[in-house]
Order: sequence, then C-alpha cells, then structure tokens
Amino acid sequence: MTLRLDIPRIETDRLVLRGPEASDFEPLAGFLLDRERSWGFGTEKNMSRAWRWFAMSIGHWALHGFGYFTMEWKETGQPCGITGIWAPEGWPEPELGWVVYDRFEGRGIAYEGAERARRWAYQDLGLTTLTSNIVPGNTRSIALAERLGAQYETTYQNVEMGEDYLYRHPGPSELGLDCDADGSPEAYA
Repeated sequence: MTLRLDIPRIETDRLVLRGPEASDFEPLAGFLLDRERSWGFGTEKNMSRAWRWFAMSIGHWALHGFGYFTMEWKETGQPCGITGIWAPEGWPEPELGWVVYDRFEGRGIAYEGAERARRWAYQDLGLTTLTSNIVPGNTRSIALAERLGAQYETTYQNVEMGEDYLYRHPGPSELGLDCDADGSPEAYA
C-alpha cells in the first residue's frame, strides 16, 4: 500500500475546494463540538476527539485518494465548511457529504460545494454512483440531497450513527457528464 496526499484544488464561482490545512482545525472543531449543529453529522465530546476526527479525515485521503475537501470562501479565504466523498470502514458505499459552518449558512454553499465534489467524483475518480446517508430528522440535509437530485432508497443501520436514510444520487450519465475512468464503489472501499 502506498500512502499519498494528492488532493486537488477545485474552484467554483464562490468557493475553493482544497485539502485540509492545520488552520482548518479550529473551525471544524467548533462545528464538531457544537451538539446542536453537529448532531446529524457526528458530535465529538471534546477537543481531543475533534482532533482525532480531523486527523482521520486526512488519513482517509491518504488511504482512498478522496475525502472531505475544506470549502474556502473565495472572498475572504476563510474555511466555510467541508464537502466531499467519504467511505470509511463499515460504510455501505462512497457517500457525498457536506457541512457548512455557522456564520456561512444561508448562502447556498452546501449545494455549490457538494455539486462540484460530486462532479469531481464522477469525472475524475470514475465513480458511477454515490449516496448521501442522512440521520432521520435532518430535514435540511434531506432537502439538499433532494435538491441535488438524490432520491430516498432505503433505511439502514450505520455503524457510527445508527439508523440512517440512504439517498441515491443521479449517476454521471443522468447528469450528462462525460466520464472516461472505470471506477466502481467497490474499488474504493
């Protein structure tokens, strides 16, 4: 096994999706430690656990070649959330996930970042399908998944979160994307 961090830098009109940097830890930890905001993603109980999640996220990139991008607000250079493809041990298949930090909500950042990350996963990684796994009651994430064209497929037991709804995203051909790579979810598990 070769471990490497080869994280692309991807831009949208208002965002830069980039690899995590040390200075991204504090805003992420602020989210992870806030029970009210992070309950649907996974709340950490202390700063040490938040740090471990941050380090695990970087390790995910090294092991899989994909993971969560830091979303940076172009106008200020500030981290405003995370989005990307997540497939740790125990996940049913690669998942498109997103988080927007408190003072950046209401600007369409989650949609903009997640749509771009999904396109990257299909066109550059060659994935042919993605899900978003959403805790029941997380109506905002359900609404965003549906806005992205994902449809409810099943309810399952997530190894970390318990009961989860699995939403299936449209595939690359349904989105009209040209994809040359031959990648299946199994290749990245």
